[in-house]
Amino acid sequence: MQRAAVIMAGGGGTRFWPISRMAAPKQLVKLTGDDVMINETIKHYDHVIGRENTFIVTNEKQAQLMDKVLFDEVDRSHILIEPVQRNTAPCIIYAAMTLKKMYGDALMAVLPADHHIGNIKEYERVINLALDTAEKTDRIVTIGIKPTFPSTGYGYINFSSEASVGTEVYDLLKFVEKPNYDVAKEYVDSGRYLWNSGMFIWKVSVILDYFKKLLPDMYASMEAIFDQLRTPDETKAIEATYPNLEKISVDYGIMEKAEGVYVIPADFGWNDVGSWDSLDNVFTGDSANNIVVGDKTNSILEGCTNTVVFDAVGDKYIAGVGLENSVIVQTKDAILVLNKDKAQDVKKIVDALKESGREDLL
Repeated sequence: MQRAAVIMAGGGGTRFWPISRMAAPKQLVKLTGDDVMINETIKHYDHVIGRENTFIVTNEKQAQLMDKVLFDEVDRSHILIEPVQRNTAPCIIYAAMTLKKMYGDALMAVLPADHHIGNIKEYERVINLALDTAEKTDRIVTIGIKPTFPSTGYGYINFSSEASVGTEVYDLLKFVEKPNYDVAKEYVDSGRYLWNSGMFIWKVSVILDYFKKLLPDMYASMEAIFDQLRTPDETKAIEATYPNLEKISVDYGIMEKAEGVYVIPADFGWNDVGSWDSLDNVFTGDSANNIVVGDKTNSILEGCTNTVVFDAVGDKYIAGVGLENSVIVQTKDAILVLNKDKAQDVKKIVDALKESGREDLL
C-alpha cells in the first residue's frame, strides 16, 4: 500500500521567540541540526517513506519560505495551504482527503515538524512497525515515548499490561492531560504510562471513517469539495470552506473517543523541542552543563552553570557572569534572557508584543 508522510507545519512556535517568528517559525529555521527543522524531520524517515511522498500542511504566511527551504525532492504541489488556522483536526482531514483523491487509499503517517530524534535507526524501525500494524489491522496506531522523568509538560498515554499484537503493540487505554508533578511521578513509577508524542499512523480510509462518525459536520464540509481537490479550483474551494470548520484538535475530536487504538512504546531519543529549556536534551554541554549554539568564540560564560547561549547573528559579543539555569538568545532585532523554569512563559512576551502593536517583532 502507498505510504505517505503528512507533516503539520503551520504553527508559530511562539515559545521559541525571538528565533521563531510567524513568517519564519522554528520549523523553518536551523535550531537543532545542520538544516532547518522540517528538513531534519524529513531526513528522519528517509528509509521508510520517500521524500516524494511527503505532504506538508502550512499557512499562507509560511508557504513562500517553505517553498524555498524544502528539499528539492518534495513535490511543491504537496504543500497544502490553510487559509486560516483551525487546529489539527481540519489540518488532518484536508491531508487525508487529498491522499484519498490521489491514491484512493494509503497509509498515512502524521508527524510534527519540530521533533528531535537521537536514534534514527530505532525511529525508522518503530515507524515501519506502526505502518505495518496499521495496514494489517485497520486500526489507528500511535507512538508513545517511554518517559525518562516525571514531565508536567507532556500529555500521557495509559496502555495495557500485555501486548495485543506481537510483542510491541499494546492497547491504548486512555489519554491523560498534562498532570502536576506528583501525578506525573506516579505515572512514571507505575510503568504503565507513556508520553504522548503526537505521532499517528493510520489508513486514510480508517481515519476518514472516524471523521464521518465523530466530526460529521467537518467531514460533510470537506466531502462537499472533494471533487475540487487537486484541480485549479482547490484554492478557491478551501478558502470558502476552511474558515467554517470547527476549530478542534485531533486529540479531542478523534483520538480520545476512538475505540481500539494501538500504541507502540518507543525509546529513540525523542524530544519535542517545545521551548528554550528543551535544548538541554539536544546539545551536549560542557563540564558546567553550559551550551553555546552559534559562534563559540563570540561569547563567554564566567561562573555560569546550566546556561544556554543561542547566538543567531554574532554581531555582538555575549558575556554572562554567575548565571544559573538561564538562556540568552540574540537575534538581529531582539535579545531574550530568561530563567529555564519560566520557558513556557515566553509566549506571554509574544502576546504582549501583539497587544502593543509591535508586529515588526513577530
